[in-house]
Amino acid sequence: MKTLLLLGSIFFLIGTLFYFLTTPLFGSAKPGIVSIPVSSERLKNDVKILCTTSKPRNYKNIDALNEAADYIFNEFKKNGLNPQEQKYIADDNEYKNIISTYGPSDAARIIIGAHYDVCMDYAGADDNASGVAGLLEIGRLLDSLKPTLKYRVDLVAYTLEEPPYFRTSNMGSAIHSKYIIENNIPFKAMVCLEMIGYFSDESKSQDYPVGVLKAIYPTRGNFIAVVGRIGENNLVKQIKKSMIEGSSINVESINAPKAMVGIDFSDHLNYWKNDLPAVMITNTSFYRNKNYHESTDTPETLNYVKMAEVVKGVYWAIVNIK
Repeated sequence: MKTLLLLGSIFFLIGTLFYFLTTPLFGSAKPGIVSIPVSSERLKNDVKILCTTSKPRNYKNIDALNEAADYIFNEFKKNGLNPQEQKYIADDNEYKNIISTYGPSDAARIIIGAHYDVCMDYAGADDNASGVAGLLEIGRLLDSLKPTLKYRVDLVAYTLEEPPYFRTSNMGSAIHSKYIIENNIPFKAMVCLEMIGYFSDESKSQDYPVGVLKAIYPTRGNFIAVVGRIGENNLVKQIKKSMIEGSSINVESINAPKAMVGIDFSDHLNYWKNDLPAVMITNTSFYRNKNYHESTDTPETLNYVKMAEVVKGVYWAIVNIK
């Protein structure tokens, strides 16, 4: 009897975790109901260009950072998205975010953001040329498909997400979120693209910060995750549902406390700090990709077909957010 009670308690705990963490949709989303023209070759080209600046695009190599920023600026400009530079000073050096907009100018904003700097002297293909490539492709979709939007969409390429500036007021996303707050700008949500290019179908290729999550989530790293904090279930559910409808990739989600390791390891953390709703779209970073912050994080390690599906899903989510 005690064994049965113990098993019952374990299953109850797992079931409770499943419901409150994973934002289940129970069949309310139909996969791939729309066709969205995302080019995996364009994504691959963007990643390669960002990974071949004259020097690694880290905080020390400001010229290389500016090469990446100029490429992003010019790609936005090609698509008529009126890019702007948000310049600021950190430790006597000038850095800049690149911001481009689409949609009604007086509407509340949806921010889609990704950082373009890298850690140390690494190429940073997945971390985070993949996110920036996704950002650029979303800009191209907005220009070519010209959707009618309820909200204004700001595409923001951030600088200084990586150490030594991570979790400091000099992060590009800290500068941007502060601008939002100080100017009382109407705000709907922020969507952070952080490492969206690495996938694996191998058994046990997916790790988690807490062992019990292996009983709830896949053990193969072939999915994309929508990550939100406790209390943002509705936002996570909306984005998850639309991503499933707009793509063919498996979409998982989690609403977790910030104490869970990795849950706030990107630019969305600065919007959370200012009590602004935000989610991260990610392949779970180092819980899957062992090339994280290594010299092996190179363009040829990414899966651009699956990455294209992620971009389709994100685009469909921002077009349909309520």
